Amino acid sequence: MQIGIIGLGKMGSAIARRLCASDIHVVGLDVDPSAADALKPVPGFDAAYSLDALLLALPAPRVVWCMLPSGAATQRALDDLLNKLSPGDVVVDGGNSFYKDSMARAARFGEQGIAFIDAGVSGGLGGLENGFAVMMGGSEETVKMLERPLNALAPHPQQWLHCGPSGAGHFVKMIHNGIEYGMMQAYAEGLALLEGKREFDLDLPAITSMWEHGSVIRSWLLELITVFLRRDSKLDRVAPVVADSGEGRWTAMESIEQGIPAPVINAALMQRFSSQGRDDFAARLLAMMRKSFGGHGIETKNS
Repeated sequence: MQIGIIGLGKMGSAIARRLCASDIHVVGLDVDPSAADALKPVPGFDAAYSLDALLLALPAPRVVWCMLPSGAATQRALDDLLNKLSPGDVVVDGGNSFYKDSMARAARFGEQGIAFIDAGVSGGLGGLENGFAVMMGGSEETVKMLERPLNALAPHPQQWLHCGPSGAGHFVKMIHNGIEYGMMQAYAEGLALLEGKREFDLDLPAITSMWEHGSVIRSWLLELITVFLRRDSKLDRVAPVVADSGEGRWTAMESIEQGIPAPVINAALMQRFSSQGRDDFAARLLAMMRKSFGGHGIETKNS
């Protein structure tokens, strides 16, 4: 079996390596040629330096898996594929695209007889070694065609899921990432409380390491926390800024659209906005209000 992969970043390259390790031939393309060059020593991998070269290297029906950032990069790649693929070919969008966009894209590709699958992929940097959680949306017939590579990507065969029709894979991954926001925020707040109790002189990495064994709150996130706290328990050189990549916003909007409360996920998203300085003006207003009605002092910046 042969698969084309567009996007050989951290996730895309790990997917390519895992497929090659299962004797699935991969032809890979990236906007940065050095990303494809880095995979050349991998048995079963061939580098392509243009979309035309990638498509020519694949037998029909061609399977092309996109692992690109959501938004403009994914849209450009999908537009190009729509113009160059043939009926019977298969496109998999493995990035974190908005599920309603995936539903519309599936319809567009379907009009030309090209199958479109939305794949939510989770696993991060550990996916290469441990396998990826893959959530698929699209026709059952097309997903069945992809069974062999899906088995190769999953931690164990059949540990991937066909979630439902087009859009369902990215929808499930969106909610997954919203839950992730809430879990991360809870860990961060709890550990901040432990760190703040200075008179106890608590050993944070010892605590998180102990929690990994038998605790109700054990998780892979907790294991990662232990690793980096052992390296630097104070994290003094880390800026307190947390980006949001989109999925948390989409999950918050979905909760409003459905009228289903999701206060933990929404609060975690708001905290990320706060860390990016997006509440600075509001904070300055609050300080001035306190000064105006109560004569409270305010702190000023040195300039």
